[in-house]
Amino acid sequence: MKKFIRNFEEIVSGTFISITILIVISRVIMRYFFNTGFYWAEEVATYSFVWSVFIGASACYKHNMHIGIDLLTKVAPMKVKKYVRSFVNLMMLIINGYITLLSLTFVQESFGKPTPVLGISSAYVSSAVLVGFGLMTIHSLIFLVSNIKMVMKKEEVSKDLEQIESVDLK
Repeated sequence: MKKFIRNFEEIVSGTFISITILIVISRVIMRYFFNTGFYWAEEVATYSFVWSVFIGASACYKHNMHIGIDLLTKVAPMKVKKYVRSFVNLMMLIINGYITLLSLTFVQESFGKPTPVLGISSAYVSSAVLVGFGLMTIHSLIFLVSNIKMVMKKEEVSKDLEQIESVDLK
């Protein structure tokens, strides 16, 4: 169970991208070999892809896999790096939290709007943004708390920072 929770974003994102691929492949086969198709396939594939993207973005954020400009932290002395990282994580918490609040409004506005083909609420699709950025906000908070704990330590933390930097490069 711990492994599932630890890899939740990867599992959910992988499931949605698998659904997208299976639907697109089956649609191509149905169209070219049987001259027919599923009327709902394009919409479901698109929505699955949207969910995969936003949950996958959270998984990438969790593993520090997003592109970043780290020139300042590379040239700064070790004592300054931990403060810069804390500031960056604070800014990311604010940005991700704000986008989460905006996406909550977006989901609330989309409740009454049905999708074109299936006629389900657009909120099911819009919720991908809310869930993705909500998870990124949680990860931002975890990163910030971890960095604040590191800043509060009195002993040398160069090993911890080197370890974090090696994870950033992967």
